[in-house]
Amino acid sequence: MNDISKAGTFKLGDRTVKRLGYGAMQLAGPGVFGPPKDRDAALAVLREAVKSGVDHIDTSDFYGPHITNLIIREALHPYPENLTIVTKISARRGADASWIPAMSPKELTQAVHDNLRNLGLDVIEVVNLRSMHGLHGPAEGSLEPQLNTLAELQRQGLVRHIGMSNVTPTQVAQGRGIADIVCVQNQYNIAHREDDALIDELAADGIAYVPFFPLGGFTPLQSSTLAGVAKKLDATPMQVALAWLLQRSPNILLIPGTSSVGHLRENLAAADLKLPADEIEVLNGIADEAKAA
Repeated sequence: MNDISKAGTFKLGDRTVKRLGYGAMQLAGPGVFGPPKDRDAALAVLREAVKSGVDHIDTSDFYGPHITNLIIREALHPYPENLTIVTKISARRGADASWIPAMSPKELTQAVHDNLRNLGLDVIEVVNLRSMHGLHGPAEGSLEPQLNTLAELQRQGLVRHIGMSNVTPTQVAQGRGIADIVCVQNQYNIAHREDDALIDELAADGIAYVPFFPLGGFTPLQSSTLAGVAKKLDATPMQVALAWLLQRSPNILLIPGTSSVGHLRENLAAADLKLPADEIEVLNGIADEAKAA
């Protein structure tokens, strides 16, 4: 069994979690909509993750919708005392599987209650406000009303900590002026490094950064370079991408997702992979390859 404690730990709110966690998005059906083809396999992945030492699971009630949270509850409830479940709110799903902004105070409050009910919790450890000003990436726009709503839910004892997702540095600064932000969750990987400065700023202040899509948005040329490094190290491209993130900054927490126990074990094995300096240099050049092509 993989020893994911080798990847280290970092603070998430008032808890300390292992830096290799699990993202539950892929437990729903195709397009993160509807039930999975194999519910038993989804249950098995969650149980294997916790058995392997994972103590940080990322989810949302709009995965499915509702389905992923119900699967988490069935697989793991009553939850281990050290398990930190993080969810996100601000969207709902249309009957056609579309993603629809749901950022009014009423909708956000309902989303928190939906997450509590479907996960079987009295309080959610961390709730990330996902900005819907941009559907496919961060876009500027005030999040003050939404953050004030979450802060009120925190005062009511329904939310322990607040995070932000799909946000710009300006929005993060705004959020930190309204509430104690414990994490930021954005797309970031070897090929897409727009948040480099933000990661360093958050690290200096002890705030976690949680990248998603560790292999998302790669060009064929970038993928070829990553595959070449992986072959040299007798590893998978995903393992190399995760190991690079772990070595990028100590405040990075990973939530790779999969619906396969085999892939889960492969991903967690990234904790054992230490990238040599020369290979890190090659990987660091990936973001520039598309510009030079």
